[in-house]
Amino acid sequence: MSALGDAASVINVGAGAGSYEPAGRAVVAVEPSEVMLAQRPVGAPPAVRAVAEALPFPDDHFDVAMALLTVHHWSDVRRGLAELRRVAARQVVFGFDPSRQLDLWFTAEYVPASAAMDLERAPSVDEMSEGMGGATVASVPIPYDCSDGFLGAYWRRPEAYLDPDVRASISSLAQLDPSDIEPGIERLAGDLASGAWHERHGALLELDELDVGYRLLVAGPG
Repeated sequence: MSALGDAASVINVGAGAGSYEPAGRAVVAVEPSEVMLAQRPVGAPPAVRAVAEALPFPDDHFDVAMALLTVHHWSDVRRGLAELRRVAARQVVFGFDPSRQLDLWFTAEYVPASAAMDLERAPSVDEMSEGMGGATVASVPIPYDCSDGFLGAYWRRPEAYLDPDVRASISSLAQLDPSDIEPGIERLAGDLASGAWHERHGALLELDELDVGYRLLVAGPG
């Protein structure tokens, strides 16, 4: 990731199973969930169980603190971002603009409860930037073949949302009641079978990437 610059040491806050950890750097992962920690592969960077709001490291211990698709899970976003600034001079945060959640056809037409939940719990881009002491913000268009399993990754692969394993890997869907999801999934299956989805959204199949609201925020020296 170019946003990390020439950083030698990196703390990955909200690391999950370690999908986003860069190679060739000294990385320490922080993750509060024992379930996610247990899913880290053999040979992954060392990990500690802790929360973003109370990182168990001294001031300026790392070159870069990164937090990727995790800020919306924190109980106190401002405190968590302050902790990133405390332990590292540079901060890299990858998140999403909650006001854009209904730009994705899946949430707008089939599972609006997901967008409603993220609008309630996720900080705005301005709030994240302010908490980072002023950050540069860049749009991150999502490629059609994105290999990561977050909500917007399948904007050009509608059939993927029908897969229970795919939905289970998307936090906003995994946290919803099935009654908020299953009717929409049934409608999507029907629209794909009838061709209705392709009538409305077939133009997406001609695109290689799409901006569905994901943003990269970077603060601090390079």
